[in-house]
Amino acid sequence: MRPRLSYADLERMPRDGRRLELYDGELFEMPAPTYRHQRVALNTALILHRHERVSGGRAVPSPFDIVLTQYDVIQPDVVFFTASHVRLLERLGPSRIPPDLAVEVLSEGTSFNDRGRKMRLLERHGVSEYWVADPLENRLECYVLDGSDYVLDVVITQSETFKSRLLNGETVRGAELFAE
Repeated sequence: MRPRLSYADLERMPRDGRRLELYDGELFEMPAPTYRHQRVALNTALILHRHERVSGGRAVPSPFDIVLTQYDVIQPDVVFFTASHVRLLERLGPSRIPPDLAVEVLSEGTSFNDRGRKMRLLERHGVSEYWVADPLENRLECYVLDGSDYVLDVVITQSETFKSRLLNGETVRGAELFAE
């Protein structure tokens, strides 16, 4: 059995462009994202960036370490912190608080973690909303925290919209999210 790695171990690794996450001390290397993945992630970041201007919150695209515990470190594709949490962020370091919203754009090499270990970690650490975007199906699932469990709140396709609870009813348009 391999020893568990910590965030301190991650910090000592060479910064060679690899995207690394820790799940209970187990190292996971994420493959480089595809063009389609990056377009959907960018569109999501732009939607959240537009909302931050009116809400005082902050959107942050990956790579950005979210240190949930010393053995659990993730890099969601896009995260959003509400105004009340922005003041807790370190300007020159990773986030040591969970985001209020985490977004994952599915990739062949990461979907198992995105729908499994990462989703459970975010749920356990109280992340209010978790969006899972499928760039091949042009489908977004929005999960909301109900007590200590995520429940599927809404599923939209490219031609639909929904209003995010966390974003004060801001309308999210599938056409904008999945635009080429």
